[in-house]
Amino acid sequence: MSAPVFRTSDLVKIYRTGDVEVHALRGVEFVAFAGEFVVLLGPSGSGKSTFLNIIGGLDQATSGSAWFRDAEITRLDERGLTRYRRDHVGFVFQFYNLVPSLTALENVALVTEISRDPMPPREALEIVGLGPRVDHFPAQLSGGEQQRVAIARAIAKRPDVLLCDEPTGALDSTTGIRVLEALVDVNRDLGTTTLVITHNAAIKEIADRVVNFGDGRIVSTLENESRLAPADITW
Repeated sequence: MSAPVFRTSDLVKIYRTGDVEVHALRGVEFVAFAGEFVVLLGPSGSGKSTFLNIIGGLDQATSGSAWFRDAEITRLDERGLTRYRRDHVGFVFQFYNLVPSLTALENVALVTEISRDPMPPREALEIVGLGPRVDHFPAQLSGGEQQRVAIARAIAKRPDVLLCDEPTGALDSTTGIRVLEALVDVNRDLGTTTLVITHNAAIKEIADRVVNFGDGRIVSTLENESRLAPADITW
């Protein structure tokens, strides 16, 4: 077994609005290992996105602890969280957030300019199958192509982990499969530990491990004996 990349212990997140409390996470215990591909399933409001945001350094826990390797994320201040996100984490969200006035190549280059050891932007776009489209603007790309630009942007800084929140949520099945193929390729070829949130239960078949959330807790964990290729899943 490879070394743990993430560990959480009794992770709690409570959102407060006036006298109202929403318990988004209720004592989550979790571990992810280097190079794993993990799919997080669960209904809306089950805590998946809150969990991903905390281990990604975008949000802070109310109590409990989260670790990235030997660093306790939950003890970092804002400067420490910014450094952690910049140096170690790549994010992919449902919406691509590309700069419309920049080409695919220029959108990826935005990240590499502030990274410690980036790959060339063109190389990142080649990895996700967009070598011929590097000079196209977002409006000239399909939704799936724009999402693959977002993946290229995320991996161009060579992150240790790639955190994806509904990366295929706005895509049809054919386009979504192309995006999943890009994520699987990155996980396999670069060894990037990858966590993917999805509502689509079929996607669990491409994972090493499937973690089910419910009511702010992890309710079950399943290891796949074998992984299907994205093109082989029933969408």
